[in-house]
Amino acid sequence: MMRYRDLLSEGKDRMVAAGQSDQAAMLLLNELCQKKDINLYMDMDEEVDPEIQTDYLEGIHRMEKGEPLGYVLGYENFYGYDFTVNENVLIPRPETEELTGQVLIQCDVLCEQIEHPVAFDVATGSGAIGITLSLENDQIDVFASDISREALETAYANNERLGGSVVFVQGDMLDPFISRNMHCDLLVSNPPYIPKNEKMDHSVVDYEPNVALFGGEDGLYFYRKIFQKADQVLNPGGVMCFEMGWDQGDRLKTLAAKFFPEAEVTVLKDINGKDRILIVQMEKEGTKHDHA
Repeated sequence: MMRYRDLLSEGKDRMVAAGQSDQAAMLLLNELCQKKDINLYMDMDEEVDPEIQTDYLEGIHRMEKGEPLGYVLGYENFYGYDFTVNENVLIPRPETEELTGQVLIQCDVLCEQIEHPVAFDVATGSGAIGITLSLENDQIDVFASDISREALETAYANNERLGGSVVFVQGDMLDPFISRNMHCDLLVSNPPYIPKNEKMDHSVVDYEPNVALFGGEDGLYFYRKIFQKADQVLNPGGVMCFEMGWDQGDRLKTLAAKFFPEAEVTVLKDINGKDRILIVQMEKEGTKHDHA
């Protein structure tokens, strides 16, 4: 008979042989066991459930070829919620959880000043940021946009299943909000920010949607697009929060200062000590922007 211990060992060996992390083998088996109320750590020497064995070995086969664990499982845990993910959306990262935490702090401040602050989640993907905001703070009215209809279908399904209250609009960055004459107190975005020619791991490039990864020649294309039109949607005294690449802090701070010379621009580091979050706090009375 095959025990869970043996099955896990086979999965780990195959992942290592394929040049992948053996940690994913452990995570996959644990998730499959949890679905059937099996405690993997307590039942390592028990006989394997045949269905789990089949699903596990199929998952290992997919991951050997480079497919990310989140796509194999069909979901990724984010801020304590399981979000459905598929080939139409990026798998949400821990860095984005940190961004969401900072945005929730900004929401608390806004809620002291405004009864129902409005938040825009721009380029929402799976909906992870916007839906989490709506679940964690029901005072916030959240609207989310994405250019991809397939991504919005995934986000909508996540919103329904998790009990979120996000309203979704389709279009390019801020355009769907501008065309509807909508305004916000908080704008959050994790836009595509990888420079076009940067070498990426094939498990990312081959499986995750490239439209959600690459941000032009220097990675800053979509920040410029948002900065250029932000004054058309952002209320006076509003705040913008962005995720960014670890090496983009100085350039983005300079870019934001050009567009919003009166704003307070802050770069925050992630848990690994790398520049990761840009916060732009606008002046209360609003300012003229130099679209440099």
